[in-house]
Amino acid sequence: MKAVLDTNIWLDWLVFDDPGVAPLVRRAQAGRLLLVGTARMRDEWQDVIARERFGLNAAARALALERYDAHLRLCPAAPLCTLSCRDPDDQMFIDLAVAESAQWLVTKDKALLALARHAARRHGLMIARPDAPALRAALNDDIGEPL
Repeated sequence: MKAVLDTNIWLDWLVFDDPGVAPLVRRAQAGRLLLVGTARMRDEWQDVIARERFGLNAAARALALERYDAHLRLCPAAPLCTLSCRDPDDQMFIDLAVAESAQWLVTKDKALLALARHAARRHGLMIARPDAPALRAALNDDIGEPL
């Protein structure tokens, strides 16, 4: 299974250790969930974790970047897709998910979630929150073990 995680989901995982993303984490760590991203997404990640409000020192930022890199397959920048996100900063996530034929785009972002119906119908892409029952079921079905 292939997925794109937006930056806030990465934060939930790698900075806040949010149990709400634990099923994603377990599948990614087991090699059962391929996470794809671009250099631009990686740059955004570096910028976000350097923000003062997160209180990460240089060592913590380096570890967060190392963990990010360990779980990400870097892909070329994706062309614009037929779905237009009302937030231009989030367009890169939908573009990559479509270009890479990802099954999932995991986000809590309202602008991306608003595209869910169209993404599913036009591209077979499911856009969902990490706690969405359909995503949880797909992660469970992936290896046939309970979450």
